[in-house]
Amino acid sequence: MVIGKQQSTLERQVAYFVQQNKLFPRGSQLLLAVSGGPDSVCLLYILFRIRQELDIKLHIAHLDHQLRGKESEADADYVRKIAADLNVAVTIDKMDVKAYKKGKGISLEEAAREVRYNFLSDTAIAIGTDYIVTGHTLDDNAETLLLHLIRGTGTRGLIGLKPISRWQLNDKRFYIARPLLKVSRQQTVNYCWENEIKPRLDISNLSLSPLRNRIRQKLLPLLESYNPGVVDALLRISTIARDEIDLLDAVVSHLWPLLIIERDSFVILKKDRFNKLPLALKRHLLRAVIENLVGSLKDIETSHIEAILEVMDKPAGRRIDLPSGLILSIEYDRFVIGIINVNTCPYPVISDEQHIQVPGRTAVSGWLVNAEIVEPNLMTREANGFVACFDLDKTGLELKISHRKPGDRFQPLGMTGMKKLNEFMIDEKIPRHWRQRIPIVFSPEHIIWLVGYRIDDRAKVTKKTKRVLRLKFKRC
Repeated sequence: MVIGKQQSTLERQVAYFVQQNKLFPRGSQLLLAVSGGPDSVCLLYILFRIRQELDIKLHIAHLDHQLRGKESEADADYVRKIAADLNVAVTIDKMDVKAYKKGKGISLEEAAREVRYNFLSDTAIAIGTDYIVTGHTLDDNAETLLLHLIRGTGTRGLIGLKPISRWQLNDKRFYIARPLLKVSRQQTVNYCWENEIKPRLDISNLSLSPLRNRIRQKLLPLLESYNPGVVDALLRISTIARDEIDLLDAVVSHLWPLLIIERDSFVILKKDRFNKLPLALKRHLLRAVIENLVGSLKDIETSHIEAILEVMDKPAGRRIDLPSGLILSIEYDRFVIGIINVNTCPYPVISDEQHIQVPGRTAVSGWLVNAEIVEPNLMTREANGFVACFDLDKTGLELKISHRKPGDRFQPLGMTGMKKLNEFMIDEKIPRHWRQRIPIVFSPEHIIWLVGYRIDDRAKVTKKTKRVLRLKFKRC
């Protein structure tokens, strides 16, 4: 290639795209992922040509995945040679992706991706940069959109690839910059041909085994037979989705301090305020929370978000496991998402039996209990497991609070027979380490309420009730 020639149209286009999207600040050290194929080699030469205009320094990174024997070794030699020709620093390494795949129990495609990004992050740390630059093109973006649709994406997945995105690995955050995102794959091939650059060709890209390759070689050509402009149509969808997500991001940013309490390894969502949000905002906020915790939404699919929303309607004590080691825990007045100690319980320790003032307010074992006597026609019902109403003539005024005891039984609301308290807790999937801390209200005759879960059927309000006892528990 003639390095000193006049800047080409494609080089000017890329320079403008970098500046317009603020992909990296002037004076940046960039780690450029170069496989040896047309896209990454084209990007390398373009950035080399415009490096002074952008005021950047380049460092090449190449990983031998050891999947194609001597061909892989030849790719590494090729990258080493062009780095020497351009006098650009280079880091080349190799890793056994098949062994990594076996150890992790994942697909070969996913194993190669994880190994590659581990290598890139390690190299970025070694050279002291936060910016990793890749050769993704607009064709890659269209394929990514289709891939997301096939796997069942939400609106955020329709954005596809971004010019610049944040990425986290092992508590270290990086930026992935994509200067060729408005450039087609054919343009990169043409650039190499026009400049007498002979990139390497990876024959594994012809395999139909990886889903992305099937999309590239089978699905996209089929869609283009229906609409020759299908790639442009997909990218228009991406632009519209990005605009809508930007709006939702702004709303979530406003709501964040009102709804969220951040801790080192987890986030607390205020249940009462979260439950009042429109469903679309709930979904978006949950994705924002997860992305804030782990740095990306790579493994989070629509099914995970819907599973979270479904369990959020369940009583306190429920929890679900999520990708990246996250756990969602349902507590009495909040939701907790993050890396949570499985032995953490949101309830205070319940000491021995203590009286509840009826009517009146009683501070007991970390709870503030408010007891009111009201007329049946003034009784209000709340969708809150920590507020309950009873027939006062059935409960009496001598009420106590305690923790569970061996052999405790009660008659859960709606049931005709008695049930062991421990069995009820198991059926309700209340964590074992919570069970001894759940407040239990009882009269001289029997248990009347497992606070947060179920009242006793024998103490319920009926049409014959003359006076209603309303109990409300609140943490203090």
